[in-house]
Amino acid sequence: MSNPLIPVTSSGAQAIARTASVVRQTNETAIEVKLNLDGTGQSNLSTGIGFFDHMLDQIARHGLIDLDIQAKGDLHIDGHHTVEDVGITLGQAVAKAVGDKRGIRRYGHAYVPLDEALSRVVVDFSGRPGLIMHVPFKSGMIGAFDSQLAYEFFQGFVNHAYCTLHIDNLRGENAHHQAETVFKAFGRALRMALEMDPRGAGLMPSTKGSL
Repeated sequence: MSNPLIPVTSSGAQAIARTASVVRQTNETAIEVKLNLDGTGQSNLSTGIGFFDHMLDQIARHGLIDLDIQAKGDLHIDGHHTVEDVGITLGQAVAKAVGDKRGIRRYGHAYVPLDEALSRVVVDFSGRPGLIMHVPFKSGMIGAFDSQLAYEFFQGFVNHAYCTLHIDNLRGENAHHQAETVFKAFGRALRMALEMDPRGAGLMPSTKGSL
């Protein structure tokens, strides 16, 4: 009997599980990320920054990615190193799990509203790191989370997941709502881009032949 946790191809054969585990250790942080791209959105998160954990949970839940992130950083200084290094390590884990990208949809996009806030996220697993982010946060701090660090998280992610990412907060007056729509839309866009395309099974989603 096939394992329901292992994805199955359109031909009925079991696909290779798209999972990864990455450990990053520096003088500033110690981070471990485990993920399953074909999960159900379960998460186990501990970064020491409550609002950041809440945002990572949005990525897991809306991306249907099982995500375990354990991070210890120099929070007595501030959250910068922890948030940035989680982005780096998560990007490394995604790149490892997705492999050569054969058969994925490659592109993903999502619009997500929350009350007065609305954000759009578009991602391309192009192999070329790039981040364009326009989010005019209405507050510098959201709980213990410095809103400037959202950019650092996504910059770390794209540099190591090798993707192009466009993030736009189209409107919003509450910084919590702005951030939450961004992270939810990011999760949804990831889910779309990294899904296996049944019509493109085994195919490289590029005319170049590689990504």
